[in-house]
Amino acid sequence: MDMQKQPQPQPQPQSQPQTHSQAQHPEGCLVVAIRIPVRVFVFLVVLPIRLLWDALAAVARFLWRYLVVPVARFLWRYVLAPAGRAVAWLLHVLLVVPLTWLYRYLLTPLGHALAWLYARVLTPIGHAVLWVLTPVAKAVAWVFEQLATALYWIARVLLVLPVVALWRWILTPVGHVLGIVLRELRDALGHAWRAAGHVARAVGRVLGTLFRWIFVEPVRWLYRTVLTPVGHVVRDLVLRPAAQVARAVGRAVRQARADLRRALFGEPARPPAVDRREPVGRDTRTLDG
Repeated sequence: MDMQKQPQPQPQPQSQPQTHSQAQHPEGCLVVAIRIPVRVFVFLVVLPIRLLWDALAAVARFLWRYLVVPVARFLWRYVLAPAGRAVAWLLHVLLVVPLTWLYRYLLTPLGHALAWLYARVLTPIGHAVLWVLTPVAKAVAWVFEQLATALYWIARVLLVLPVVALWRWILTPVGHVLGIVLRELRDALGHAWRAAGHVARAVGRVLGTLFRWIFVEPVRWLYRTVLTPVGHVVRDLVLRPAAQVARAVGRAVRQARADLRRALFGEPARPPAVDRREPVGRDTRTLDG
């Protein structure tokens, strides 16, 4: 059987996602007029602050890494940790143990006694008083309800409506303008801080390059080209011969001192030689004696 073809539904074109600029509300002349001078002024104010901040951050990182962290580790290991253990032991002995004893042997029996008093004495008395005062309580509740309704309407007319009008017609427009100014000031601070960071990094790179080319490279060249060969020459021509001469003079002085001692006091007495060899013949020692 021939089946009639049903018309296929046409695919609906997908809506293009709105970009960030389309999603935002159009900016008015007031926003543009406030934004440019605020950003320029904030950049000029923030730039020296950012330079000082980066310098202080570098000094702080150096001090933290090489001074604060080692000192803190030393203090924690050898001062704070032992002191903390001692304080914890004292607190356990002087506070936890007495409080545990007080809770177990005083507060717990007292609590059981108060619970029995509440359940057996105060609760029946309270039920009796409530049964006698119920009509009076209803009358007092009705009076308080009427008084509360009157106070509500008085406060609404004299306080709430003027505050709503003030909020709607004065504070809201002023707050809108202040919100625009504060938002632009916040954005200007963010842009100025980031731009000042780029400037600070560029200044740091320039100063580092100048320091390297003005100080480090000349010192390195002087050390490599002048001081090292001069040091080798001084070592080979001066220090080594001087050391050899000093050793020779020392040996001569020691020899002269020994000769003078022998001339004055004679040869020192030598200990008699001891024959450490095993005796031979009948005097030979054996394991038996």
